[in-house]
Amino acid sequence: QLQLVESGGGLVQPGGSLRLSCTTPKYDLNYYYIGWFRQAPGKEREGVASISSGGDSTKYSDSVKGRFTTSRDNTKKVVYLQMINLNHEDTAVYYCAAVHTLVVVDDPLREGEYDYWGQGTQVTVSS
Repeated sequence: QLQLVESGGGLVQPGGSLRLSCTTPKYDLNYYYIGWFRQAPGKEREGVASISSGGDSTKYSDSVKGRFTTSRDNTKKVVYLQMINLNHEDTAVYYCAAVHTLVVVDDPLREGEYDYWGQGTQVTVSS
């Protein structure tokens, strides 16, 4: 089973920035399509960003478009989620998810598209 690890979360003031990372210690992440999701207390898990295995295709939800950027370094085998201009509504546990590149992805921001999930990292935006 593919193991995913998120890192980079923490406490940040409104207007600040954070960069999350998604890695795997066992498999080659370059073979996987990656999605970023977040879940706040009492809310459903929301897909916010995705990136294809080659890094050439990305997609963002309306709530983060223009503020979040996902990218990947296929040499380091790391996927990033760069978040800027953070606000209180961005407070959530953030997860990365993966599905093998051979699997056809219909909607990369849909939770059901992904087979593997990380443990999540907390992002808190507060003054």
